[in-house]
Amino acid sequence: MSNYPKTMKALVAYSKTDYRYEPAYPSPECGDDDLIIKVEGCGICAGDLKCQHGAAMFWGDEVQPSWVQPPFIPGHEFLGVVVEMGKHVKGYEIGDRLTADQIVPCGECKFCKSGRYWMCQPHDIFGFQSRCNGGMAEYVRYPKNAVLHKVPKDLSLEKALLIEPYACSKHAVDRADIQCDDIVVISGAGTLGLGMVTYAALKNPKALISLDMVEQRLEKAKAFGATHAFNPSKIDVVAELMKMTDGYGCDIYIEATGHPSSVIQGLSGIRKLGTFVEFSVFSGPTNVDWSIIGDRKELDIRGSHLSPYCFPFVIENIASGKLKTDGMVKTTFKLEEWEKAFEYGTGKYGDFKIAFIP
Repeated sequence: MSNYPKTMKALVAYSKTDYRYEPAYPSPECGDDDLIIKVEGCGICAGDLKCQHGAAMFWGDEVQPSWVQPPFIPGHEFLGVVVEMGKHVKGYEIGDRLTADQIVPCGECKFCKSGRYWMCQPHDIFGFQSRCNGGMAEYVRYPKNAVLHKVPKDLSLEKALLIEPYACSKHAVDRADIQCDDIVVISGAGTLGLGMVTYAALKNPKALISLDMVEQRLEKAKAFGATHAFNPSKIDVVAELMKMTDGYGCDIYIEATGHPSSVIQGLSGIRKLGTFVEFSVFSGPTNVDWSIIGDRKELDIRGSHLSPYCFPFVIENIASGKLKTDGMVKTTFKLEEWEKAFEYGTGKYGDFKIAFIP
């Protein structure tokens, strides 16, 4: 007898134009190596919004193959409590509170075998393929290869919902390799950008500059540890950076907006031999003169994908308060209100992180 019902509420993506709330979708079945959790909450990521809007990165175009596999249940920023365990599962108990890395690594490809599991070649990720359904539902199956992490039972849900995004933020900042004499720019002060700010502040750079078009977000960035906050719609950011650095430019620029203008601004405002970290998911291509990267400045361009080996640090430091979380999750929705939730997820009503509480 299973410890959970045969059907559940879920948001299901059947195609890029067909997302549906299903009040009685089949619950996941627990295999011998699986765990089933009852979902406590699931955040909405910018990637979820871009997928629902039909972005080519997910659904494919003439350059990129389709990557999603419908029908699937979206959502990768989730956590929950174990209600069922397969007979081969060890190290966990019914009632454990768990979250997981976004990726479910295969364990067999050359990336997995060399410890670089976050770049796993098959690349199964919660919330985009039917075999790894996500957290916008009442129950989720954690398969054998899921990278699981225990969450303290006394950590509030509002804070716990930030574990996955903040882990991605940590990896992006780690890619930048910040030193104490660096002038660091983090472009974008949404949830991920603010997670980067609160973590980067722990590295005590010489200056930590947050950029965003929304004043409320810039205020939050300053509260989270930014030494400067600039609004590109009101000031010339590149001119300001040159003024601060005797005309050299910033040492590190982390791009977390997903907007082409932020890329161009970063390449203009960074010094020669600087480090540019690209984090975002874009809805379209960015055109730029690549000679800036090579002949003009000899830049290090680094990508950042997911959150390898970041969850334990993030869980510990959200719990201790070293990573700031105040006011990040204020508005939550039921799954049946998904259209309204996705609209709020754009940030147009002043929210940082929107979440479903099933």
